[in-house]
Amino acid sequence: MTTEELIDNLAVQVEGENAKREITIFTLSTCMWCKKCKAWLNGRNIKYRYVDVDKIQTSQKSEILDYLRTNYQNRISYPYMVCDAKDVVVGYDPNKYEELMKQGEET
Repeated sequence: MTTEELIDNLAVQVEGENAKREITIFTLSTCMWCKKCKAWLNGRNIKYRYVDVDKIQTSQKSEILDYLRTNYQNRISYPYMVCDAKDVVVGYDPNKYEELMKQGEET
């Protein structure tokens, strides 16, 4: 199984009417900033999926973190948002989220 397939299997889908961008966030279930990120997305009715990395097996977590470091950005902090498999926002940053959503409207 590839890491992408692992993420697909673990990710929880949150439905929303705004599905212009493919958004996956990696979060911690107890993280205040991760909860704010989910609330930000929910408040805008944005479709996304998330993986609470503190609720998965250690081996799966290691594989996912290695994948994120290799393919996107070395610094891991939560929430870790991947948008359209190319843009990354590390940490809670509603201004950057807004920019990404606007880019999605243009395409």
